[in-house]
Amino acid sequence: MKIKSKIYSLIKTLKYKLLLKNIAPEILGYQNFVGTFVKDSRVSNMTHISNLENLFIGENVFIGHFNYIDCYEKVTIEEGCDLANYISILTHSSHHNVRYRANKIGVEKDILLSSNPVFIGNHTYIGPHTVIMPGTTIGKGSIVSAYSLVSGKFPDYSIIKGQPAKVIGSTQDIDLPFLENHPEYLEFYYNKESIK
Repeated sequence: MKIKSKIYSLIKTLKYKLLLKNIAPEILGYQNFVGTFVKDSRVSNMTHISNLENLFIGENVFIGHFNYIDCYEKVTIEEGCDLANYISILTHSSHHNVRYRANKIGVEKDILLSSNPVFIGNHTYIGPHTVIMPGTTIGKGSIVSAYSLVSGKFPDYSIIKGQPAKVIGSTQDIDLPFLENHPEYLEFYYNKESIK
């Protein structure tokens, strides 16, 4: 048994050294499911996207390292969004279904699977270690604080924080001093074409 264990350990070590050692997180241009690059959008090679055909990313989107985007249902990330690292965006859950399968009640595999799309509005920032639950809508120009558990509908320009996440302020309020010092940006900031 000890020899088998040592061989297994040796194989794992060799596999790491030969295959994974030279793989490092990188930010790459984003190609959608038909192979077209989305202008100025970048996604980490260490982010996992399931069901790529259900992901819709706007231009100039950044998605950092070690994220998981579950596209069982449609996920929309609009133009100019910035997603940090270690974020989970979920569109389905088997939290009810799993009990019936475990008890062998005979319920069809996915009959109690709950699923809903996720929408993230233009120019929104999602902080690290955030979980976005199925059916969530985040309005444009919002900030989601790190370590938040986000579920529900949030208006434009929200500052969102907590577990569960709540609106704790408005990004328009924190942007006001900058806009007062730089009035030349005011026109673009509230322009519907600039931030949709």
